Amino acid sequence: MSHKPAAGKQLPIVNVPLSGQGSMTIGEASGRWQLVVVYRGKHCGRCKPYLNQVESMLPRWQAAGFDVMALSADTAEKANADIAEYGWSFPVGVDLSESDMSALGLYISDPLTPDETDRRFAEPAVFCLRPDGTVQIAAISNGPSARPDLEALLDGMIFTIENGKPARGTVNT
Repeated sequence: MSHKPAAGKQLPIVNVPLSGQGSMTIGEASGRWQLVVVYRGKHCGRCKPYLNQVESMLPRWQAAGFDVMALSADTAEKANADIAEYGWSFPVGVDLSESDMSALGLYISDPLTPDETDRRFAEPAVFCLRPDGTVQIAAISNGPSARPDLEALLDGMIFTIENGKPARGTVNT
């Protein structure tokens, strides 16, 4: 059974391969705020518009002090096909393992059919991490229809940063 990340605490450190070369680590201190978007994969028709909105807002997220990244259980081949089609310029992590999905507190689904995808995958999540890698926001969904509004999230994060607000929801964590 996985445990949900605790607000104000360190996100478990996860390292995944990048869709191109190298790897990406989330959860460690980076010195910058991080927006981490977990998406279901190439098979998900709701993920593309969401990640396209992330791309369109990328300069604003970066201006607010964020490094932006996405990750999924997809293979590099599948992720690269989406990157080529949609022009995403943020780093995309691939081959997210079930153990890492569990460590991050993500909901995990089996494919409904072999046509959907060939492996288990993580349901959507969005993490806003502080420069020290601790969780400011953890929005973890069990299905593709529930995701944070990116405009409202950016506005709230700018307010949080400008006013030095702590992570909320820390009672009993």
